[in-house]
Parts: sequence; structure tokens; C-alpha cells
Amino acid sequence: MELLFATAIGLLTAAGIYLVLRLRSFPVIIGISLLTYAVNLFLFGAGRLAINLPPVLRKGVETYTDPLPQALVLTAIVISFGMTAVVVMLALGAYLSGREDSVNMDDSAAPDQENKA
Repeated sequence: MELLFATAIGLLTAAGIYLVLRLRSFPVIIGISLLTYAVNLFLFGAGRLAINLPPVLRKGVETYTDPLPQALVLTAIVISFGMTAVVVMLALGAYLSGREDSVNMDDSAAPDQENKA
């Protein structure tokens, strides 16, 4: 179970980094989302990978699942959903105004180094 879980986190991280390094804005957004999912799974796994264990310590129960990572993951999911919506709207607005989806900066858009003296 742990090997499958670690492999899933590794694949999500690798795919997310690959997409973040693309030159278009929408694959970058998808890559950031995949990295967010990988971090959420990692945090969720920090609370122990156990089935049918209570989230709180009770009398007679020796092992339990830590509820703090579950609360952190729930909060992170809500925040990442809101931030993804904001970034998608910013990228869509940039695409509609410039008719280009590229995230690289060409030489004409770079600040002039001669005027900084």
C-alpha cells in the first residue's frame, strides 16, 4: 500500500514539474494543480495510512489516525480550488487581450538595461 501511495505521489510530482516547465500558460496551471494534489496526498499520508482506525484516541484503542493532516488537506483543497479559479481567469484574460498563450518573455518586452545607469 505504501509503495503504491509513494509511486502515485512521485508520478503526480513528475508530471506536475514537466507541465510547469512548458511555454504555455494552461499547461502550467494544470502542472501547478498536479503538484498541489501531490502535496495534499503527501500531507494525507503523514496522518498514517490505516484503514478503519478512529481519528481520535479512545479508551481501549492503541492506534489511531491523526486528524490534523486530514484537516490541513481539506483546507488546502479549498484554497487551491479558489487560487486555480483566479489563475485561470488571469490566464484567460491575458490570452484574450494578447491572442497569445506563451509565458516566455521576448527581447522587446524585456526592460532596457541601458536606461538603468
